[in-house]
Amino acid sequence: MREKPVVAIVGRPNVGKSTLFNRIAGRRLAVVEETPGITRDRLYADCEWAGKPFSVVDTGGLDLSREPLLAQVRQHVNFAIEQASLILLVVDGKEGLSSLDFEAADLLRRSGKPVLLVVNKIDSARRAENLSQFYELGLGEPLPVSAIHGMDIGELLERMADYLPLPPAEAEAEPERVQVAIVGRPNVGKSSLLNALLGEERAIVHGEPGTTRDALDTPFDWGEHRLVLIDTAGIRRRSKVKESFEYYSVLRSFAAIERADVSLLVVDGTQGVADQDKRIAGYAHEQGKAAVLVVNKWDLVQAQAAEQVELGTAQQRKLMADFTRDLRHQLVFLSYAPAAFVSALDGWGLQPLMETVISVADQATMRVPTATLNRIVTEAAQARPVSIKGRPLKIYYATQVKVAPPTFVVFVNNPDLVHFSYGRYLENRLRASFGLEGTPLRLLFRESGGEPEKKRRRPR
Repeated sequence: MREKPVVAIVGRPNVGKSTLFNRIAGRRLAVVEETPGITRDRLYADCEWAGKPFSVVDTGGLDLSREPLLAQVRQHVNFAIEQASLILLVVDGKEGLSSLDFEAADLLRRSGKPVLLVVNKIDSARRAENLSQFYELGLGEPLPVSAIHGMDIGELLERMADYLPLPPAEAEAEPERVQVAIVGRPNVGKSSLLNALLGEERAIVHGEPGTTRDALDTPFDWGEHRLVLIDTAGIRRRSKVKESFEYYSVLRSFAAIERADVSLLVVDGTQGVADQDKRIAGYAHEQGKAAVLVVNKWDLVQAQAAEQVELGTAQQRKLMADFTRDLRHQLVFLSYAPAAFVSALDGWGLQPLMETVISVADQATMRVPTATLNRIVTEAAQARPVSIKGRPLKIYYATQVKVAPPTFVVFVNNPDLVHFSYGRYLENRLRASFGLEGTPLRLLFRESGGEPEKKRRRPR
């Protein structure tokens, strides 16, 4: 549950709700495009004004038609209204009133929630003269702003603050949450997985690929563990990205990977690993992110296999083992990432998945005691000595310098003597000794003149 009061931004399509959301949030979070209907899901941002914290939520354009996808958008708008402590009804000061504005105003009056009428796109004195028409909505004084230019946003925030409570005097700082990004190609079930984990229709699910366009952050508690789930737009090949809003959605998906602690790479079990899956997984690996390979739609895979042979427990395990083996072959650089098999539609496999996510997050932040680290590295060097053209590789000592990913500096006599395969050998020894499942490792070899410097005796 969100402890901060929620301010919901509501209005018909293309009145500038997302631009206003970005302006209030102080950063570009929502996709902004002239095409109506870009925003479909609810998008949250934590903000503060006049010492009063709140969460602002952007919503899809309110349209009362019966088209199925728009009906889902309307459900999300209704949910945001239910959550809200304050609602901003945004209208278009350039185009003037429309029938949808009156319908939206009527809907908000019936909600019983406080509403501020925000007239956007007021960037000239001539447009300001037309404000009187908006009194017809019966929502009180219209507040003129220009979200794109940032005009009068301060005045709007001051009015919003009048409706928001002060935080408790002795509020404790909330511990950092683990950021978990759900990434993958379009239509592999990312939003379905998010909804299944949350137990609510947080993200819109539709057969049309590319339904999700923003990266959606949702605080989520799993037992005693505090996380943020980030649902992202499906990442398609560049040749397939034709519209500008889709281009920005892809950028946000990669940005979500960059700020995540753990990336869940969702793969469609009925299709296997595609080239785009490799690209996404490669990006997560390059960024040093812990990862879990999530094989979704496993119920369909089992149903297809059952048409050929009766699936007992042993056969089901073999099916998983064979698929995991193929994952390892296709994503060899991600061999450290565990695989989790789920059916987001049925909610099957979620408990093991989340246990894996928590474990992987812990492994990525593990700190290895220096004495134990040096013992393992020394034993590894003795078990497999290296010499190139009569020049032996000498490993003096090692130390861990950071986490997420665990990064180790190994001091040697000559880094040029360290072949890639020997670095992989040491990495495997470290994994065998400390686990470190689900996280990449970084081994940096640095030149040193010898043993760690000892305290010199002062001359008598």
